[in-house]
Amino acid sequence: MQLTPDAPPFGLLLDVDGPIASPVTRSISAPGLLDSLLELLAAGIPVVFNTGRSDAFLREQVVGPVLAAGLPAAARLHAVCEKGAVTFSVTAAGVGPIAVDETVAVPPVAARRLEALAREHYGDVLFVDAGKRAMVSLEQRLDVDSATYLARQPEFEAAALAVFADLGLGVTWKGVDHPDPAGAVDWRIDPTIISTDVESVLLGKDRGAETALRLLAADGPLPTAWRTVGDSRTDYAMAEWLHAQGHVVAHVDVRPADGVPVTAYPVLEPRHTVNDLAGAAWLARLLAVVRGEAADDADFDAHLVA
Repeated sequence: MQLTPDAPPFGLLLDVDGPIASPVTRSISAPGLLDSLLELLAAGIPVVFNTGRSDAFLREQVVGPVLAAGLPAAARLHAVCEKGAVTFSVTAAGVGPIAVDETVAVPPVAARRLEALAREHYGDVLFVDAGKRAMVSLEQRLDVDSATYLARQPEFEAAALAVFADLGLGVTWKGVDHPDPAGAVDWRIDPTIISTDVESVLLGKDRGAETALRLLAADGPLPTAWRTVGDSRTDYAMAEWLHAQGHVVAHVDVRPADGVPVTAYPVLEPRHTVNDLAGAAWLARLLAVVRGEAADDADFDAHLVA
């Protein structure tokens, strides 16, 4: 990693659902979160949203509020969507061009059948994310409670597995591979607490991290250290990739009840808050570090946003 005297002290790779957008409202709603994010951007801290969400969701629910609040002119802000398949950059002037890697897109015939399956048989608990360009995502309806959705989720995923088998496409689901006739497994059925993503096995938060660094290297010096932030075990892949590349990194887990693995890098955990409230508390604490008001961001749960 090549650094310059002007290298930022931190770079942020932020999962969106959980740390930034409330899993209940699916929007930025935690008090103080947006203000802290904007001040960090104004201070020269590079930020990349690294998410499985679509670019449409990011533009509407996250980037839109950031722009409306007044993105600083010198801000370095990018979005890596659909776990590395779709990217765009953001300036004070607005959202830049959308780039899509078509090589990792779910085959159209499979996408059509999965979406029809979801609408015709599971529309009472989920909906199709029409904004996805490379993945197929089925998300819990806002008017359905979590327990009801999660009870039906395995049933839908088993039906999705049958679609792949019928089409002769290799897929992995819950750690079990179901190869195609040639023995290949190119696709993944990936559950979250509010959705099921059907995607290429090449996609993931590690690919998103690699893409994020490429975007940042094109617009300025890379940071001296990194913070990756997420709400699930899969989000650790960001920190794993950065650590493997020799970068200094700590991971912030805003929902440690999902399980905290043993890592070669620090993991920061809240003690009393979770999800976006924990994300807001951590951003406020990191801002205090950048201002010189705190030595580190380890005990961020002690500095809750009012």
